[in-house]
Amino acid sequence: MSNPAVPPRSLAEALRARDDVSLAALLRARPDLITPVPTDLTQLATRAGTRASVVRALERLDRFALQTAEALAVAADPAPYGELLALLTGDDGDPAVSAALPRALGTLREQALVWGDDERLRLVRTARELLAPAPQHPSPTGLGPTVQEATAGMSPGRIQDIVTATGLGSTHDSVSAVASLTALFTDRGRMSALLAGLPEESREVLSRLVWGPPYGQVTAEPAAHLRRLLDLGLLVPTAPGTVVLPREVALHLRGGRAHREVEPLPPAVEPAATHRPQVVDATAAGQAYTALATVEELLKDWDEGGPAVLRAGGLSVRDLKRTAVALDVAEPVAAFWVELAYAAGLLASDGEADERYAATPAHDEWLEQPPAERWTRLAEAWLTATRVSGLVGGRDAKDRTLSTLGPGLDRSAAPEVRHRVLTLLAGLPEGASPSRESVLARLRWERPLRGPQREDDLRSRLAEWTVTEAELLGVTGRGALSGHGRALLGASAPRTPDKAPEGPGDKLPVHHRPTVAEPLSPAEQATASAAAARLLAPLLPEPLDHVLLQADLTAVAPGPLQRSLAEVLDVLADVESKGGATVYRFTPGSVRRALDAGQSASDLHAFLAAHARTPVPQPLTYLIDDVARRHGHLRVGAASAYVRCDDDALLNEILADKRAAGLRLRRLAPTVLAAQADPASLLDGLRAMGFAPAAESAEGDVLITRAHAHRTPPRTAPEPVPDGPPVPDATLLSAAIRAIRAGDLAATTPRRQTDQPQPASGELPRTSSAETLATMQAAVLTGEALWIGYVNAEGSASQRVIAPIRVEGGFVTAYDHTADEVRTYPLHRVTGVAELAEE
Repeated sequence: MSNPAVPPRSLAEALRARDDVSLAALLRARPDLITPVPTDLTQLATRAGTRASVVRALERLDRFALQTAEALAVAADPAPYGELLALLTGDDGDPAVSAALPRALGTLREQALVWGDDERLRLVRTARELLAPAPQHPSPTGLGPTVQEATAGMSPGRIQDIVTATGLGSTHDSVSAVASLTALFTDRGRMSALLAGLPEESREVLSRLVWGPPYGQVTAEPAAHLRRLLDLGLLVPTAPGTVVLPREVALHLRGGRAHREVEPLPPAVEPAATHRPQVVDATAAGQAYTALATVEELLKDWDEGGPAVLRAGGLSVRDLKRTAVALDVAEPVAAFWVELAYAAGLLASDGEADERYAATPAHDEWLEQPPAERWTRLAEAWLTATRVSGLVGGRDAKDRTLSTLGPGLDRSAAPEVRHRVLTLLAGLPEGASPSRESVLARLRWERPLRGPQREDDLRSRLAEWTVTEAELLGVTGRGALSGHGRALLGASAPRTPDKAPEGPGDKLPVHHRPTVAEPLSPAEQATASAAAARLLAPLLPEPLDHVLLQADLTAVAPGPLQRSLAEVLDVLADVESKGGATVYRFTPGSVRRALDAGQSASDLHAFLAAHARTPVPQPLTYLIDDVARRHGHLRVGAASAYVRCDDDALLNEILADKRAAGLRLRRLAPTVLAAQADPASLLDGLRAMGFAPAAESAEGDVLITRAHAHRTPPRTAPEPVPDGPPVPDATLLSAAIRAIRAGDLAATTPRRQTDQPQPASGELPRTSSAETLATMQAAVLTGEALWIGYVNAEGSASQRVIAPIRVEGGFVTAYDHTADEVRTYPLHRVTGVAELAEE
């Protein structure tokens, strides 16, 4: 362990001085550092400084933490805390920035982007290279290079001319001349006097460059006011026709600030409207019921086999339009319901030769669950899904159209954005709905875009889609988070802010901390979903067991129907309109459909009498009796096909009908007609002519036709695409930290000086078998610890510090300091040993 009184000389030493809690926080914030587990703290520090890891860490900083890192990138290296504070607050100071800076600096330190004490703050070199000003990538601060960097390629004579023009004494070398210029440009009093002597046109040029970009164009013969700036070094040429404003000059003109606008605190999420919580919950529950009904209707529509799968995967545009018409919704909304059912594992492709989409066996299990539990399954799938239906219709990187259920719709940031948006809603008073602008502003503060700001950035679009989809699904009502939606998140009422600590090393109070939502663990989510179901269940309408029959051959369902009633009614009647009440219409075709399904006229009369709150109208009774009387009078079988009827006059009527010409009928017997068409076509043709034929089997029995449900083989729901390595749990963190500490102990423990050549740091010791055995036996007698190199059965080499206890039979039993336990090692796998220095 490093001496805490000695400032660390490297990031590895700074990490070595941390305790296990601090290391766990680092690995939790940057899980890519633990994949795979580093062998020691030096390797951990090296991995923390790689470009890919630093870029990922910077992209996950909030705006003020990123602005703090950007300010450090333009400060001296190392920089004292006071200089950093001055770059963020300027000459006038800002109490909010002063109070928020310890929190931002603590975040950068925790994530190993900054190390060192407050007198010597160092930004990780890779982060400085990414954020510091450069011609290839301008700094987000808008600052240019320092005087020293800008004059690096300038001739010594030209530098001396600038020094003389500014009134400074000439020097003997360029280094001291540049130092004199830097001292002048950073001296507020002398700099103000120098600028006051400039003409107005010169000061106007500087004002145009002060906030960036710091580069400008000049002609070969610049005007007098530009020539004056060049002579004084206030503009420095960097290339033919290009000049730059030195960083020290810009900071003076800015009043010492590195940023034009510093945002130390997250923008508040402002309520746009407030409703009574009961109204919000009732609205959300109504929409939740509609969501269940819509998904059920979608899967019922695809029950016998849905649309075909495109060769490239996904649903065709025509099939999406057809589905939207069937669900009576817009196409983007239809895409959302299809993707939601897919994410919940309720539909998938069947994998057949002519591949089609169909319901999965899980759909039948889902239908048997109580409505509230069915809703929580949909809501859970939506929260964790990385597939984004809002992208449907857009273009991928290869300019191909993105289709519903097709590839290319996964966005790993989607679950985090959904959780964050709903968490922001949960932080508002109950019944309050936020304005979308304030939600988007908060999200942009928490995850600012690096580079030009775009209004259509992915996170903003995901947030907007989240607000819309949460309303469709019934997680929110009237824009406010419902009670069951709050329970689904595992959220509670906002906590009272803690007392604000003071001091540069203290943390920011709770209400100033940008809380980022983290998904619940599976066990926590199960508990939250059960709580949400309990809250939602009383708000859902109870299924009805009756309908209202009317004289115009319609039935009105004033609410949701019991499943058994709805299934029979869907066969017996056609849906005419939907809404708060569903209207069914009875037609000869719908009644014949029920008779084809095996129902008799008496069964239909009994069914209507049992489930009608109003008397059965006579027209409906007559309709059923009339269709039943004619149903099955004609019999169709396979000859190719034949028609059989005991009434030869009816057969004569069919033969005389011109519409039967396409069926190519001929009489085989007084009661039998043969046809060239197949039985199905013959049935359809006779029904189109107004008859009510029934199909019969080879034995002469009437065939009962029922819809055959088509199911896919068992399918699992699609796995979300992770946003980088998963956050390690406590068990993995504890084991990883123990392994890193152990490897670091083995790598940094001092060795006893001997006449033998010592291995370099990180290399395994090498000794002969006899030397290894002798050293081990001596250590058993003296109780000393040894440093060994060991190669396991998989061929992986490692360094270990052990205290041998017993050596026998080709094995050494020892206390392993690296694993903190007693282990036995084969001697033939020990590459060598070295004695440790005495402390």
